[in-house]
Amino acid sequence: MKSSGVRSDNLNTNNGHLLQQLVDEIMSRRLQPEDHFEIAAYLESVGWNDTRAAEVFGVRDVFELSFDIWDAIQKRITAVPYTPIQKNSVFAYMAEALRSFLRGLIFALPMAISVFSMLTLRFSLWSYEFLSTQDATSIAIGTIMSFVTVGGFTQAIARRGFFYITQGYYNMGRRITFYFIRVGFATCGIMAAAFAVINMLLSIFPFRMALMITVYFLFLSAIWLSVTVMYILKKELLFTGLLVFGIFTVLILFKVLGLPILVSQVIALFCIAFSGLLFVLYLFKKAESKMEKGINPLMPRMSITLYSIMPYFIYGFIYFSFLYTDRIVAWSTNDSIFMPFLIWFRGSYELALDFALLMLIIPMGLNEVVVNGIMFQLESSQKHYSGQDAQKLNDSFLSLYRKRLILVCIISCLCAAAVYAAVFFVEKNYGAILRIRLISGSTSHMVFIFALFSYAVIAVALMNAVILFSLSQPELVNSSILPALLVNVSVGFVLSRWGSMAGPEGYNFAVFGLASGAVVFLVLSCRQVVRVLKNLDYYIYALS
Repeated sequence: MKSSGVRSDNLNTNNGHLLQQLVDEIMSRRLQPEDHFEIAAYLESVGWNDTRAAEVFGVRDVFELSFDIWDAIQKRITAVPYTPIQKNSVFAYMAEALRSFLRGLIFALPMAISVFSMLTLRFSLWSYEFLSTQDATSIAIGTIMSFVTVGGFTQAIARRGFFYITQGYYNMGRRITFYFIRVGFATCGIMAAAFAVINMLLSIFPFRMALMITVYFLFLSAIWLSVTVMYILKKELLFTGLLVFGIFTVLILFKVLGLPILVSQVIALFCIAFSGLLFVLYLFKKAESKMEKGINPLMPRMSITLYSIMPYFIYGFIYFSFLYTDRIVAWSTNDSIFMPFLIWFRGSYELALDFALLMLIIPMGLNEVVVNGIMFQLESSQKHYSGQDAQKLNDSFLSLYRKRLILVCIISCLCAAAVYAAVFFVEKNYGAILRIRLISGSTSHMVFIFALFSYAVIAVALMNAVILFSLSQPELVNSSILPALLVNVSVGFVLSRWGSMAGPEGYNFAVFGLASGAVVFLVLSCRQVVRVLKNLDYYIYALS
């Protein structure tokens, strides 16, 4: 290859104009040939042979000429003529980073509002401190079913709907979004019917519990679908406002009008689900009104769309299954004291995980900033590196990723420590008033610590997942999280059952399944990101 490069310099001096014509001719037929063999095949097809190549360019044969043309094409593609990049000022960069951070932060804000509502009002939109364990079990099962069932649809909407919206095709975004919403509702209806039939045949839960599970499942599923649309339309604060409105509705119905808490919550859930879908219709209609008239491109074949988003759909299902598996494992552990149903809610376990979830708020915002920054630098760097500098591009982004990985790890650990300290402070000074007991209870304390560790690890793994998604590699994300789910299930199941033989609170050992699964998710996702960044030029080419 070195001799070929030297000969190219001589060619540019003696027959440069003729060589450039030949390069133009080849690139007019194929902008980026696969390799020099393809170039050689084309040269021979248009009449170039070894003798002619030697006479005109002084090369040994057509293959040597193809090497020279290949080098010229690589330089032209990667080094010429891009518009100079306008560098952002420090203020503009900080403003964009702040917007990205708030976007990630706002998406996690409803979680904090729900916890705050529980601490102050003793209830939120779908929970209540003084619920019977039977009712709490019903709501918990309905909630988990809603996340797992529509998780794939929310990912499909976020991927495909956002793809059209970013291009300004709001009409196509609306059509594909509501297609997935319709299919999502149909799937939820089928799931609800199947649950009713199975429960009737096997008598798993009494009728009242089965009815509560179904109602919460259907209403929460509708809410999650509408929330996703608000997110892709960048109206995250709207859902936060709806959540506050829902809690306020429960407050009025329950505290002022004296309706039962469950009736109040169901009415509020219905109002939010219905109004959320109306807001989505309004937002799309408003966005479409701003489109240039006459733009109405045809939708691609649905089979092609479904094939392209299937990996993201699978990820949504696996991800939410991963997040809630340890709860199901813990609640299905027979404590040999009282286990009336297959699944029985354990409030202390749930409370520890809910408080631990608060540590995700800051890392979620930070992940948005980090990934947006990496993608922006990647877009800019493509215009600064030639084909011969591909390895430098790979190495620079591998180094950048390692630095960002360390940063997110440190911030996640600090957030976990801050949440632990905050709960310790609140419990020590206001525990009697708020009736929380995490630090002082040995088993709850253990669950809380390992849940904090787990979510800190998951926060870093999610950064890896978003990077891989940004490079259109969802299969690599799935290959990382699926083994993590299997580890979560197996480790949590074995340890919780073993722990139940040692004492009535052995179900708490299910948290070790979450922790070990989180570690597997992080390790495998890091390996996949490093693998991609080591061959970043190839993946950029695949995306082009």
